[in-house]
Amino acid sequence: MQNTNTVFGLHAVKALLNSAPKRVKQLQLLKGRQDKALQGVVALAEMYGVSITYVNRQVLDEAADGNHQGVLAHCLPAESMREDDLYGLLDKIEEPPFLLILDGVTDPHNLGACMRSAEAAGAHAVIAPKDKAVGLNATARKVACGAAEVIPFVAVTNLARTLKTLQDRGVWLTGAAGEAEQSVYQADLKGALGLVMGAEGKGLRRLTRDTCDNLIHIPMAGSVSSLNVSVASGVCLFEAVRQRL
Repeated sequence: MQNTNTVFGLHAVKALLNSAPKRVKQLQLLKGRQDKALQGVVALAEMYGVSITYVNRQVLDEAADGNHQGVLAHCLPAESMREDDLYGLLDKIEEPPFLLILDGVTDPHNLGACMRSAEAAGAHAVIAPKDKAVGLNATARKVACGAAEVIPFVAVTNLARTLKTLQDRGVWLTGAAGEAEQSVYQADLKGALGLVMGAEGKGLRRLTRDTCDNLIHIPMAGSVSSLNVSVASGVCLFEAVRQRL
């Protein structure tokens, strides 16, 4: 379908139907599949009046760049969330906020990979500055493999101000920095948390680093001095997931 993106997989499609059903133009489901998990998707689609088409596996395989689990949605691209909408979202959730904050990531492949990891880890939003950072462009969306259509992306005008507002709301900001004394495995990553990751090569900007409540590093056993920001984000996000479970 023209001018639409694809979201696939049971979890991602259900999340999309629950959060933004009006963006879904058509749902494609694997012909002949009748299990309980798929029926849950069908019930949501029918509730929101979303068109359903049953297709063979080849159609889904060709449309999805990954494991579609027999479910694929064609949807309008998500727009970046406004900062005020972010605070509205945080007011609505019934669990401690879990946020990924990117300080000046400029590579769309890295942004897409970070979005994918954040969505998989159950983060509530990804936050980044508008200036001197890549936006949610077509490349980032493709690398995110549908995550960009599900998890909110918030582009803010003044990152330092946003960080302080989050702190006022009780969010503990933990920044990743190679010089930090505490490792990611020693830190307490439970509760209301904003994981703050720096740009490729440069790391966190000074003002961002100074605003964080504490800093952590990822222990490195090999000769490589640092990890790609998307890999580092995945390590920190899923250590937080392990602790929060």
